[in-house]
Amino acid sequence: MWYAQQPGRRARQIIGDGAALLWIALWAGAAVVAHRLINLAARSAPHPRTRLPLLGPRMTGTLHDVARAGDRLADAAPTGQAPLQALAVLAAVALFVVPVGLLFALWLPRRIRWTRQAAAARELAATEDGRELLALRALVRPLDELARFTDAGPGRLAEGWREADPAVLEALADVELRHLGLSTSRS
Repeated sequence: MWYAQQPGRRARQIIGDGAALLWIALWAGAAVVAHRLINLAARSAPHPRTRLPLLGPRMTGTLHDVARAGDRLADAAPTGQAPLQALAVLAAVALFVVPVGLLFALWLPRRIRWTRQAAAARELAATEDGRELLALRALVRPLDELARFTDAGPGRLAEGWREADPAVLEALADVELRHLGLSTSRS
């Protein structure tokens, strides 16, 4: 079970999952764009011909000739672009892994925890003893949560649970199932 049965909670879960997928897609796109921009900048980085102060025009021309010769040597080397390509790949990977890793560290554990809890609650709801456990779990919730879901006071609920009153056990089990966003009908 990936989504709650109650429409409101299911809608929030679907929106959250969609936002997570959008986040991943946006950072994947940003990583691809960064990789392409770094490669483009590495390929088209000519040395501008600038005048060097305190040196004559003849010396400036000579230094630029040396720089151009160095560029030709670098272009002739088979691994001339390898460091820049490695930098482009490393930057793109980091740009993707850091934000997506943060998403997975924050969002994914909560999503997996709810899925496990919902599966366990559905399994428990199928048996009498399981419904008693769900009722007990509901009893340990804050009193204001219980008051929202049942008409009986907390003292009556605790007493009914101790006496194994079927109506109280059923009401408490339903409170726990509703808390998880599951339907309260027996499966």
